[in-house]
Order: sequence, then structure tokens, then C-alpha cells
Amino acid sequence: MSPFQLTRTLPEDATSAALRADVQHGLTRTPKELPPKWFYDARGSGLFEEITRLPEYYPTRAEREIISGRARDIAAATGARTLVELGSGSSEKTRFLLDALPELHSYVPVDVSESALTGAGESLLADRPGLHVHALIADFTRVLALPDTPGPRLVAFLGGTIGNLLPDGRAEFLRSVRALLSPGDALLLGTDLVKDERVLVAAYDDAAGVTAEFNKNVLAVVNRELGADFPLDGFDHVAVWNAREEWIEMRLRAREAVNVKIRELDLVVPFESGEEIRTEVSAKFRQEGVRSELAAAGMKLTEWWTDAEGRFALSLSTAV
Repeated sequence: MSPFQLTRTLPEDATSAALRADVQHGLTRTPKELPPKWFYDARGSGLFEEITRLPEYYPTRAEREIISGRARDIAAATGARTLVELGSGSSEKTRFLLDALPELHSYVPVDVSESALTGAGESLLADRPGLHVHALIADFTRVLALPDTPGPRLVAFLGGTIGNLLPDGRAEFLRSVRALLSPGDALLLGTDLVKDERVLVAAYDDAAGVTAEFNKNVLAVVNRELGADFPLDGFDHVAVWNAREEWIEMRLRAREAVNVKIRELDLVVPFESGEEIRTEVSAKFRQEGVRSELAAAGMKLTEWWTDAEGRFALSLSTAV
């Protein structure tokens, strides 16, 4: 078998079709919303990398601290021969796990971006020529069919990305992950934790304005891909803490009334002055809540690790 394989499970036009559907649905409902996955074109991905280096944005550093310090513990607890990473991106943090798993045979990165998968795969194999990489171009929120690789499997979902799913979506996603697990397999889950509101809001509204630019990039994507005429300087970035739901909401607020034309959808979207589009929810968690959500999906939390400051957690769970 070749050390690098790439399997496409999404149609070539799946991304374009999904964007059209999300914009049509999200901007004709009340309140308006757009899914956060549309931040991440090439420019958005670059802006997010910049965000991860900002002093206010702690999650990436906190998770890296845990992975680097606990990789051997994760390896000992799982004995994984296959590592599956959902939403793998550049696979940067995963390298700690790859180096710590002595019996690892295969790495299965899952992402919607073919270029990200190819770039990460080639980089990993340059340093680890004995590794088998079978990349999947796929949407991890849909039902997955994993390649035939040796077990036990460790499925990793890192970065706190699960917080971008609303509760019903999280429950459905966790059930779909449970369906991938055989006896002896495990899920490694990254979750950002509830903490002081000021720390949370600052992480999503940095002083340098990088997150504001990142947030507005979703409008630039819609303009470019669907022929829209959103005035980027006509919307302000807003980040608020929803204490009842225990999540951060990112929004874009219209500075004045405007009618936005979206040519490819033959759609005109009216905005009142001050009207908002919700562009991201980022839920924060507590250990008992994570335990409960995993249990409802048929998994048992077996390990819980946090960074030294207790800001972020990695949990390990197995199928029951």
C-alpha cells in the first residue's frame, strides 16, 4: 500500500452547494446566521493562525500544553495503531500524538480541504516515512466510512471545535462518532472550559482587531463566491458571552440600514440599522457536562486532563 492515499467522499461541487444552501437558509431566517465553517478560505485560515498567536487567545496554547505533556499517557491508555483526526487542518498538534504512539500504523486525517490534507500528509511523511496516511476529503458532521486500518483506533477531535455545534448538533455528532468505535477504540476530545467572562470575551475580541477581520471574512467569502455586495466596512464585529447557554457568540452588526444583493441566489437581504448576523457559537464546558453528553451518546469518560491553569481540557472516552 502507498504511504499516502487520498479518498474523496464529497462531490466536487459539494462545497459550493453547501455554501449556497447555508447562505439562502441563514440570511432569510430571523435572526440571521451563517455557519462558522465559511470563515476558512485561504485568507481566513491565515487570519486564524494569526489569532492563535495573540496574547488573548489561550485555547491553542493551552491544548498544546496538554497534548505535549500527556501524549505518552494517551498512548499508554489507548495503544492505538490508527489515529483518526476529524477536522485535521494542518495536523500540527497531532504530531505530538504521532510521535508518542509506538505501535502506530496509520493516520487518517479528515477535512473538507484537499490542499490542507495533501500538504499535511506530505509534510508528515517526509519526517515519518514508515507511516501510512489515508486522507479523507469529507465533512465530519456527516456519516463517515473509515478506511480499513488496524485497531485499536483513536479518534481525535481537537481545538474545542465541538463547541461550534449547538446542543442537538453535538448530540448527533457524538452519536456518529460512537458508531465509528469498536471495542478497544477511544475518542480524544478537546473542550474549552467555562471561566471568567472577561477572559472569554477578550479571546474573541482582541485588541489588535484580528478576530474582527476574521469575522468579516465570511462576508468577503459570500461576496466572492456568490456575487454579493456586502459592504465590509458597514458591519461591526461583536463578541458576547451568553451566560445562560454558557457560550460565546460572534456576530456582525449592521452600522446602518442596507439591502444586500446576492446575485448567484437572486436574493436581496434587507438589514435594519443594528441588525446582526450570528456567525459563530463557541460553547464552553464543565467536566460533568462533558461526561453527561458522552454518556448520552454511548461513551464513558475515562480520563480528564487540563492545562496548568485549568482553562482547557482533553478527555478520553471509550464505547460502552
